[in-house]
Amino acid sequence: MNKSDRTGANPYKVCDQLREKLDLNSVMMQVPIGLEDKLEGVIDLVRMKAVYFDGNDGEKIRVEDIPSELQAEADERREMLLDAVSMFSEEIMEKMMEEEAIPEDLIHETIRKAVLAQELVPVYLGSAYKNKGVQEMLDGVLRYLPAPPDVENKALDLDNDEAEVVLPSDSTKPPVALAFKLEDGQYGQLTYIRVYQGIIKKGAELMNVRNGRKFKVGRLVRMHSNNMEDITEAPAGDIVALFGIDCASGDTFCDPSLNLSMTSMFVPNAVISLSIKPVDKSASDKMAKALNRFTKEDPTFRTHVDPESNETIISGMGELHLEVYIERMKREYKAEVETGAPQVAYREAISRAADFNYTHKKQTGGSGQYGRVAGHMDPMEVTEDGKDYEFVNEIKGGAIPTEYIPSCDKGFQTAMLKGSLIGAPVVGVKMTINDGQYHAVDSSDQAFQTAAIGAFREAYKKAKPIILEPIMKVTVEGPTEFQGNIFGTLNQRRGMIVGSTEEGNYSVVEAEVPLSEMFGYSTVLRSSTQGKAEFTMEFAKYGKVPASVTEELIKKYEDEKKAQQK
Repeated sequence: MNKSDRTGANPYKVCDQLREKLDLNSVMMQVPIGLEDKLEGVIDLVRMKAVYFDGNDGEKIRVEDIPSELQAEADERREMLLDAVSMFSEEIMEKMMEEEAIPEDLIHETIRKAVLAQELVPVYLGSAYKNKGVQEMLDGVLRYLPAPPDVENKALDLDNDEAEVVLPSDSTKPPVALAFKLEDGQYGQLTYIRVYQGIIKKGAELMNVRNGRKFKVGRLVRMHSNNMEDITEAPAGDIVALFGIDCASGDTFCDPSLNLSMTSMFVPNAVISLSIKPVDKSASDKMAKALNRFTKEDPTFRTHVDPESNETIISGMGELHLEVYIERMKREYKAEVETGAPQVAYREAISRAADFNYTHKKQTGGSGQYGRVAGHMDPMEVTEDGKDYEFVNEIKGGAIPTEYIPSCDKGFQTAMLKGSLIGAPVVGVKMTINDGQYHAVDSSDQAFQTAAIGAFREAYKKAKPIILEPIMKVTVEGPTEFQGNIFGTLNQRRGMIVGSTEEGNYSVVEAEVPLSEMFGYSTVLRSSTQGKAEFTMEFAKYGKVPASVTEELIKKYEDEKKAQQK
């Protein structure tokens, strides 16, 4: 608990709030000696000693007896600590009932057991700015939090159908490590790794499991904030850094004799996109370098060039996420860029079945092009695995030769890339061909692809196309007193409330809201809940756009087309 030297500091109130609002079994490990500008030190309730932090930076630790005026409060707080800890140890409970002295080691051992079971939260206090209490808190981290052997880590054996393999924190086994963060330093790329098994030594050979490339460990360093210490080896459990390794965030490094991969983290689909444009040629080169770096270090940040508008599009998890990267581009790479309006990934679909019978005929000087395709188009549900297109061949009697059937399939898929309403990709279509015609000389792969594209467009107009928009699953968490305000902010955004639960003084509201309505929501939510609520969102499904919005989107698309033609 930081900032105990600030005006209004009240550690006991915060400890109570941890219980009431976060439902944690919090227990004070210390009592402050003075508060606000009179903070001198803390009383350790396990040792029952007063700890003072002298010197300009609190670096001189002095241990004394508890001041007499604080003895009664310390005794009371220690009793509360032992009451909480005794729930996890019959031995402590017996000693308390018999009023016997309780050894420090037994208290530490019991607290650690409860913390590892995630059933007790020890609370330390102090002031990080003045370095008071930090040393005691770090001792608590070492004493109570899990060490590498306390946690079971698993990897996937790629040679055995991705069977799970437990990685013990054993330094005698071949090394396995995970690259979890990349940083562009003055000496090149700095790759932070966590060693899960074995020992990584300077000069040892490792393999990047993702691409099979082997490399030698050159410089191995342990990071201390922005300072680095050169080391010769890193055992299991260590977090260290390597220099000059070409890799991406989430890559697994292991001994060449192994083929294990750590399970990758869940990377949700991007929910917001922005177009960015460099202001000049110099900025263009710097922007490309920055984007290459950012996509390597952050799997949730994506970039691509739109084939239609030729714009560079960046996608991420929210407005702030993209703002940070744009700011980093300007600050770290001196790349001045202009940003465009966020683009929502709309889709088009059909609402009813339609028949098609299309003939493509083109005669030039030499052999021409000929192909007729007939059949019907039907709407289909997008499957759970994301399949949004199906092709059915019901051709009989060789009306279309077998070698041209894949050409029809390819033509349909090409036509689906761009719908006629707003130029968005088409989803949820089942294409069935049951008749056709070919010419012995003029028919070709290209002719049937073109015929299929024409057939698709012909049927698409008759199938009552609609526009779909991404619907986000939005979860808002905040104090119950602001639940009405939260409902209001979601309803204003065409949101549909799915459910709400109350946990103590906290409410969790779940809703489905169109992504196009979520821009700027974080600011509105903060202002309507005094900054006490927060929200998360992830893609849920595609839903039909209301008629009024559909008209706006079509008009905007047509205006853009006219502007490009000029």
